[in-house]
Amino acid sequence: MILCLETATPTCSVALNDGSRTLALRECKGQNAHSEKITIFIKEVLDEAGIGYDQLDAVAVSQGPGSYTGLRIGVSTAKGVCYAADKPLLAVDTLEAMAVGMHQRLGDALLPTDLLVPMIDARRMEVYCSVFDASLRRVADTQALVVDVNAFADWREGHRLWLFGDGAPKLQPLFSDAPALRIVDDLYPSAAFMAALSDQALRAGRQVDVAYFEPFYLKDFVAGKPHVKGLVENG
Repeated sequence: MILCLETATPTCSVALNDGSRTLALRECKGQNAHSEKITIFIKEVLDEAGIGYDQLDAVAVSQGPGSYTGLRIGVSTAKGVCYAADKPLLAVDTLEAMAVGMHQRLGDALLPTDLLVPMIDARRMEVYCSVFDASLRRVADTQALVVDVNAFADWREGHRLWLFGDGAPKLQPLFSDAPALRIVDDLYPSAAFMAALSDQALRAGRQVDVAYFEPFYLKDFVAGKPHVKGLVENG
């Protein structure tokens, strides 16, 4: 029994997974959703399954890349549960879990030569992305990519690319005439997609240090200047 938390994007998602099966799932999107909903969702999924914290085998958290604030909330909450319940902490790559979700959705429609490109919105025309083949092997490292019409040019020959995640819909105007690129605008990170990956990590003993684990931000956090009326910079 693994409690999975997904907070890397505006989606707040909590699932209780038993092996590769999802027993209970709660998720929503919206401003402040993570801080307002995550502990409520944890209680609800445990109650729905009739499971206590002592019956958990581990807690898994989506490690990023993604929103700095969202990742901090997810990791902090996961660590709190692990400390309180004395359970191991597992970290699941956010983009890899998304690729698993897309792989499940496509099913028999997925061709052996297809490539899966999960994307998380960064800013403007920038996305965090990676590339996986039809067997879910990573064939391109995670990167922060500023997308233009020539993006993925090296991959288009002989492949059909599926672009998905909250970074994909804004690319539709760029690739409307690119038949090799298929944009899916309704698949987002979910704690349900973490089931198989977290189960594999637990069985392989790939737990992370509860005290020192940090999310994979990919880029440094840059705080904006506060815009407060009457606030004057010194100097």
